[in-house]
Amino acid sequence: MRERRVAVVVDDDEDVRGLLAAVLVQSGFDVHEAGSGSAGVQLVGETDPDVVTLDLGLPDIDGFEAARRIRCTSDAHIVMVTARTDEINTVLGLESGADAYLTKPFRPRELRARVDAIMRRRADRQPSTASAPADRNLRGAVVENEAPRTVSAPVAAGGGGRGRLELNGLVLDGAEVQLTPTEFFLLQSILAGKRTVRTKSSLARRLRHEDADAGTVVSSADERSIAVHVGNLRRKLGDNPKAPRWIETVRGVGYRSAPAR
Repeated sequence: MRERRVAVVVDDDEDVRGLLAAVLVQSGFDVHEAGSGSAGVQLVGETDPDVVTLDLGLPDIDGFEAARRIRCTSDAHIVMVTARTDEINTVLGLESGADAYLTKPFRPRELRARVDAIMRRRADRQPSTASAPADRNLRGAVVENEAPRTVSAPVAAGGGGRGRLELNGLVLDGAEVQLTPTEFFLLQSILAGKRTVRTKSSLARRLRHEDADAGTVVSSADERSIAVHVGNLRRKLGDNPKAPRWIETVRGVGYRSAPAR
């Protein structure tokens, strides 16, 4: 991994942009700033960042559209930073390709903690993708209206183990299915657990690079985020929750691998 961290901050409020940049500089990042969505998308293409912070209320394209465009070409971790607290905005943000959602006003230490967890996960990364089953062509069906691409996804220590994972024709070790880094991490964690149930709380802690049973607080918003990510993952894989081939929901508890066939 490169020695220097790179971040892009996209926010039309100069004061907020400056605060975000200062926090990231203190965390060891080279920071590039943009005041509009289109400028932010361009900066991401030019700088290949590890992390992007993205406001929703931008003067040209909104944060949802900016995230979708960024996700077409980059596997950077996208953190939505916005004053919008409605659950629908959280859901739309995650569905557009964001990995995390941080509401304003925020504590600088909270942002640092999230970014540090992201970078620990990226430090353990290896080139990995979810490959399509031989009898299904996922290359053209993974994300509507977007060109397929290979995502180099993070593999976290304690996140389920490294190496090739297979279940019912799905292989995490090869061809291309477009997943965000967070979606890949969750898929790997669930498949590696086999028939062991991964609770939403334990998955949220794994995303924060904590022990799954650490006992730290997991908010209802964090658990909803896990549910949205898993829903996106199922949609991209074409997995029917009523007759799952790969991810089985244990109602009121969490998720586990579907039985091998």
